[in-house]
Order: sequence, then C-alpha cells, then structure tokens
Amino acid sequence: MIKLSIATALAVSIALAGGDIAPIESTSVVTPPIAVNDCHKSTTIAGKLQGYYYTWEGEDLFKKESSQLATAATLDISHTFFDGLSANFTAVGYTNVMNKKAGYLEEHKDGAFFNVANLTASFWDTTLIAGRQLIDSPMFGSFDWLLAPSAFEAYTVINKSITNLTLVGTYVTKIRPNNTGDNFLKLTNKEDGDQYALGANYAKDAFNASLWYYNIDVADYTQVYGDVGYDFGTVSVAGQVASTNYKTGLDSMAYAAKISTKISNINLMAALSSVSDKSAGLVERDNFYTSSWNTFASSIAIENEDTLSWKLGASAVFSDLNTEISYAGYGDDGSEFDFIVGYDVTKNVNFGAIFTSTTQNVSDAKASNAL
Repeated sequence: MIKLSIATALAVSIALAGGDIAPIESTSVVTPPIAVNDCHKSTTIAGKLQGYYYTWEGEDLFKKESSQLATAATLDISHTFFDGLSANFTAVGYTNVMNKKAGYLEEHKDGAFFNVANLTASFWDTTLIAGRQLIDSPMFGSFDWLLAPSAFEAYTVINKSITNLTLVGTYVTKIRPNNTGDNFLKLTNKEDGDQYALGANYAKDAFNASLWYYNIDVADYTQVYGDVGYDFGTVSVAGQVASTNYKTGLDSMAYAAKISTKISNINLMAALSSVSDKSAGLVERDNFYTSSWNTFASSIAIENEDTLSWKLGASAVFSDLNTEISYAGYGDDGSEFDFIVGYDVTKNVNFGAIFTSTTQNVSDAKASNAL
C-alpha cells in the first residue's frame, strides 16, 4: 500500500565546524566529521542543527492537529587511538515544539540518544565495524528521513583486496527503526533467528554491478538481489531484480529497469518495475528505481498477479536552487507526485522544502497532500 500516513516537510539545517550541507534529496545526507584544530590531532568533530516542520491533510494543511515542528542537534565525533583503530559516535538530541495531537517526531516530546557508537578497525584491505552503525545496502539499510536515519547494532566486515570489487558481510543484533527515538529493538532472541547480509559490489569505468544475499529470519524470508548499470555517456541504463523466498505462502519476484539522460542542465529519468505475487522483502527501505518519497515500489503487490509501476523524474539547478520533480504510478494502488527544492542560504545553512501528493485508485478519492 502507498504509505499515506507519511508526511514530509520543510527543513532548515545548519552545519557546525564548517563544511557544505548537501542539497536536499529524497534522502538527506549525514554531514561527515571534519577536523577541528583545537582538538587533539586524532579527534574530529562535526555538528548539525536542524529545524523540521511538516503539515499534512490528516485534518487540513497547517492545522495544529496535523502539523508538527521539531528541532534537533546532531554531534559526530571520531577519535583515532592509533593508525587503524578508531571510535565513532553520533549523538542526537531533539525536542518537539507543537501540538501533541499531531504526534511527536521520534515518538517523544524530547529526548537524546546515540545513533552511532562503534569501534572501527582497519588492516590491510579489510575494515571491521562493531557496534551501532548506519547500513547501506539495496534492500536492507538506514532510512534517512526526519531527524535521524534508522540505525543498527551490528558487526560488519568490508574487504577491498580485489581491484574494483568490494565484499561486505554484516550481522545485525538490534535495529532502531526510523522515527522511533532511542528504541533499539533486540533481534537476538531464539525465536528471532539470524539477520545478516552478504554482498559484492563491482565498479569499473562506466560499468557497475552488485549482488546481495539477505537472511532475515525475524520476517521469515531469504532474498537474492542483483543490479547492473552502464553509462554510455549521453545515456545511462540500469536494471535490478529481487527474488524473495518466504518460509510460508507465496514468494515474490520483483524487476525494475531505468534509463536516464541529461538535456542541457536538466537530468531526466524514466523507470519501470514489476512485482509478482507478493511484496518483496525489505528492511527499513528499498532502492527500487520506481520508489518515491512516500512509496516503496517493491512492496506494491497483489497476490497471484503482476503489479506494474512506473516513474518519471527530472532534476536541475536554477539560480542555485536545486529542484527535483517526479510522478509515479503504482498499479491499482494509486499515484504519487513529489516536488523537492533545496537552497544553500550560506556555506553552512541549507533550506529544503518538499511537497508530496498521493492518490489512491478508488472512486471519488482525493489526493492526500503534505508539505
């Protein structure tokens, strides 16, 4: 189903300790740590202040019952003990300003938590990460929305011994779902089984490909995912597939293809996807080409049928204003229109706004809008 309950927002971000804030996209970018001269030479610190306002048509736009304003401060600290071993922390503190009836971001009026807290060790061509961390893989990863991305407690190994090839393995013991405060859910009970991902990413010149295997016992499935892409210069093409094997009931097969090009300073894309029999397995988010701000395309499925989805998009920079627009259709479920803008007010201050509208394919259905 299209997630009509998700409302999107205006956001103002201020980076501390220097560094540019990336233009707003469908998923925001966490500001990386940079060196601070007054600290010990092996310590880096960075920060971000954020104000996030959103309103949606639960009642009407801008009504107090369907509007919320929250502020957050994020502090990133990395300390290197010696060459090859470091400790990394991301602390998030937040407070909600407006009506409780609208619901609080991060589920509480205010609070604080460590979203990242890990030890990272590197030797030869291998990196080990143990503790709270962000995970980035196609069908299992940190959903970066609202005040802080979802996070995991995990053990991750990354190896780059082979030229152009990156091998990844991660075993997850806890998950903090997006927008749930400090609620890290334990996944190590006997009945939960094992949650892990194994992946290989290859990139050389204009060609790239990846292959992943997911074992998610807590959701009773295993999955094989693969994608491939090639940049011909004026045109880029890409394809992806996700085959999900559920322990009970129907399995799922999902495909997607995308073509993109650039005309003058405008980036254009068109994508098509199909999901058969059942929603594909995912943890927190997918990366399907037809997914939109409020909709994970790989989850749009009807039992014993093929569900076709499509998406058209364009993005450009006009007078320093980063602009993105897209329209997508999701089988018999409905459609979504997204309009996103971002502007760097100063080197360290960024403003972003998102208007999103979702419509269900039912008689007399009205669009559900959010800003």
